[in-house]
Amino acid sequence: MSFEALLENLKVILPLAVLVAWACALLLVDLFIPKERKGWTALLAAVGLVLALGLTIAQNGQLNGAFNGMVMVDGFSVFLNALFLGSGLAAIALAYDYLKRRGIERGEYYALLLFSISGMLLMAQAADLIVMFLALELLSIPLYVLAGFAHPQQDSEESALKYFLLGSFAGSFFVFGVALIFGSTGTTSLAGVATLVANGAYNPALLLFGGVLMLIGLGFKVAAAPFHMWTPDVYQGAPSAVTAFMSVGAKAAGFAALLRIFFATISITAVDLTMVFWVLSALTMFLGNLVAISQTNIKRMLAYSSIAHAGYILMALVPFGDSAMAQTAVPGALFYLLTYAVTSLGAWAVVIALEKAKADVSAGAEGPDGLNIQDYAGLGKKHPALATAMVVFMLSFTGVPPTLGFMGKFYLFKSVIESGYLGLALIGVLTSLISAYFYLRIIVMMYMKDGEPEVRREPGLQITAFAAALAVVVFSIFSTPLLSWAENAFLYIF
Repeated sequence: MSFEALLENLKVILPLAVLVAWACALLLVDLFIPKERKGWTALLAAVGLVLALGLTIAQNGQLNGAFNGMVMVDGFSVFLNALFLGSGLAAIALAYDYLKRRGIERGEYYALLLFSISGMLLMAQAADLIVMFLALELLSIPLYVLAGFAHPQQDSEESALKYFLLGSFAGSFFVFGVALIFGSTGTTSLAGVATLVANGAYNPALLLFGGVLMLIGLGFKVAAAPFHMWTPDVYQGAPSAVTAFMSVGAKAAGFAALLRIFFATISITAVDLTMVFWVLSALTMFLGNLVAISQTNIKRMLAYSSIAHAGYILMALVPFGDSAMAQTAVPGALFYLLTYAVTSLGAWAVVIALEKAKADVSAGAEGPDGLNIQDYAGLGKKHPALATAMVVFMLSFTGVPPTLGFMGKFYLFKSVIESGYLGLALIGVLTSLISAYFYLRIIVMMYMKDGEPEVRREPGLQITAFAAALAVVVFSIFSTPLLSWAENAFLYIF
């Protein structure tokens, strides 16, 4: 490869390359930063993310492949990469004071966060199944470590072990699926597989089993039922700042791979998995919303909420392989991912603001830790601004106007109805009504119950919560530019 060709290839992965190099440098620089000044490490990590975000935005409108077509830059990757990097900035804001409070402030936290985001960027740009598997591991392994970052606390260590064991198990399904796809078509290139499938030069049985196995592996990442069992325990045990990022980043990365593989590669003419996606979506929506009703811990409730929202996004995959239906389904899924990211990060900011450090819990593990739903009693009277922000997030999760969540569900349900799956859309509406019970329960607790909630007035949490609440309302009114961006991202996926 000539030097000029190498430069052209590097331009395609420039944001990713910069972020990986920045994370490696951050590990070294952190060695010389005193323990009491780890805030500098957080600031440097944020600078790296801003730099990568600027380079990503500069790539908007480009369509180019690199390294023999194994990675590519297109509207799809730019949209998702901007989402990942923006979520990373919010994750740093949530973690900055939280790590100090918990007594777990260590510089490697931010380097691990950057490495995980790097895996997500590579996942969005992957145009080869082997690269996609490497991206899956790169984004997952740092998250395994971050989930146990509060060691030696038992719940954190337990969540890390569960996440690692089940994540490794799910990864084996994905890589076995890749092997079967290669056996069916003789290539791991997404473009190559799509071409061979279109020409009929593939083994149908191997392609079917390979697609199912990859769906199982990625189903774990997006927390789709019945591959969701890790989610409540990991969300509850991991440090809340880690959980907040995990709930957005890992889910979006998993759906990035699902959309690439099943919309752009394995068409419905080759493998008809329509009913599989239909059942997965319906089961995930029902299970997530129904089980969330019985939860008393806010982190577990949001975990099952995350499962339910994965079911809503899976609705967009039901008409996979149909390019006409994909024109509304894929933008609907991307827009919903953005909607969920903003709402979820804002909600977790409020959760972290009310969470108490272990040292604050006088009665040990049985004391009030700020994570029970009852701990939100009186928040509307004592801290009206924060309570208002939480109301906005709960209404957005439910899908009540005028919130971004309503617009997200509107576009998603619209695409499903236009695809001819009215029954699935009705299930989505029904489960949204069920979800209103546990989301509105938080609002009732804040405004109709008496209590003395203790809130942390930490700048990062306040800014994230109020900025997210403002975005949820404002972008619901002016959603057209965001939807247009999602539609332009779709144009390059085929």
